Amino acid sequence: MTKKELRHSLQGGRKSLGFKYLMEPGTVLYLSRKDIETIKLPMREIIDALDAMFKEKGAGRTEMPPKPGIHTRPDAFIHAMPAYIPSLESAGLKWVSGYPGNQAKGLPYITGLLILNDPETGVPLAIMDCTWVTAKRTGAATAVAAKYLARPESATVGIVACGVQGRSNLEALVCLFSITRVKAYDLYPEVAKRYAHEMSAALNLEVEPVKTLPEAVKGLDIVVTSGPILKNPKPLIEPGWLSPGAFASPVDFDSYWQGGALREINKLATDDLAQMHYYRHEGYFKETPKPYADLGEIAAGLKPGRESPHERTMSINLGLALDDMATAIRIYHLAKAKGIGVELPL
Repeated sequence: MTKKELRHSLQGGRKSLGFKYLMEPGTVLYLSRKDIETIKLPMREIIDALDAMFKEKGAGRTEMPPKPGIHTRPDAFIHAMPAYIPSLESAGLKWVSGYPGNQAKGLPYITGLLILNDPETGVPLAIMDCTWVTAKRTGAATAVAAKYLARPESATVGIVACGVQGRSNLEALVCLFSITRVKAYDLYPEVAKRYAHEMSAALNLEVEPVKTLPEAVKGLDIVVTSGPILKNPKPLIEPGWLSPGAFASPVDFDSYWQGGALREINKLATDDLAQMHYYRHEGYFKETPKPYADLGEIAAGLKPGRESPHERTMSINLGLALDDMATAIRIYHLAKAKGIGVELPL
């Protein structure tokens, strides 16, 4: 039998077994950060996508192992983050790094790539920069948590650390809440001033740079902390600072929050219980109480969200590959529809 006859025989056999065809070498779509920014996926759509994903997660209809990682420098990480969302036909992996020392080198804290695969064949569909995706989906996850845990009438926000996440989290919260006033604090006052000027103009609301950390926490409805993730932090937010009825989103794990302040929280949730258990085993969350619920359980109605206007609530969102896959699949479909990106041979 010739090679050509053998190939036809294999194709016929696979068809009889239910396979579509023997895959020929194809292409993979490459999307740069500029490509992804050009697509302009609205934040509100990312929030809706994550809300739907968390409902699927709560119902047990997603697959996501705890993310493994390597650590080449203190407080730095490179993580592999795989996930599968059957309802969206989205499967893939994000290979992402976070290096606190990059800022001094003029480099971004977060860098990496995301790969989408065809759930039916496993063939790679797209490779894309993950920095924009990571920034936006993290803010969107905070908004989803706030939807269930913050008071609906929340109108004031404190932003602690005015970097990428300080921006995306506020952008997302404005999509769901009628925010009237924001107080922004950063270790570098000039960064807080620039943030206040730019975000006031971008979101058409009052953003005030403040000189001290307590001013960005006390008396506010929603507080977001988004500094670097530290294994052995020296937390500064004290007990009594977060007001009764407020909601907090520590994007930086518990790096800013003292154990006493965390123990004041009436309802402390996380976006993934297994992942928090993994991090606790690795030495993080030494003084953080165990969460009462997974955000997926809350979104799916299996456990209650906020039940009283006086509760202090918090969701420690660790950052999920499911967030990335819910966002990336939409970017991929829009890119294909708009003809954006470069097809590379596999």
